[in-house]
Amino acid sequence: RLGGNSSSVQDKLQGGVITIYSTNAAFAALKRDGSVITWGEEYYGGVSSKVKNALKEGVVTIYPGPWAFAALKRDGSVVTWGNDEYGGDSSSVQNELQEGVKTIYSTDKSFAALKSDGSVITWGSEYSGGNSSAVQNALKEGVKTIYSTYGAFAALKSDGSVVTWG
Repeated sequence: RLGGNSSSVQDKLQGGVITIYSTNAAFAALKRDGSVITWGEEYYGGVSSKVKNALKEGVVTIYPGPWAFAALKRDGSVVTWGNDEYGGDSSSVQNELQEGVKTIYSTDKSFAALKSDGSVITWGSEYSGGNSSAVQNALKEGVKTIYSTYGAFAALKSDGSVVTWG
């Protein structure tokens, strides 16, 4: 329970692991070959069978939230898994997460991807920043970095202005 038992994947953890990430009840091990091994509670990202093929290679880093994981791949695309309502399901924005993602930020139940063109894509719980439609025009370009709290995001733009949502 809560990720304390890795016996189902122990053989895959015998070498090549470069770092481990965690949610509130699951782990994800990033291996040297760019593959990811997960274990722990299913609704916290411990089971990644839905995205198994996408996690076989090319992952460069993983961004955990409390309930889900978001993996950034070498080609700038993003793969998500974990609790569907709290960031594990990014299907509604998947077309925008196919390339150009630079880094990912999280609140308690949502993610925000900063793309290399300065735009921001969000998903997850609408009450924790997953819905940025009210400020979407301000997030189309010029974002330098993003900060987050438990339930909100603040984007610092290159002109020194700040955009908040959540």
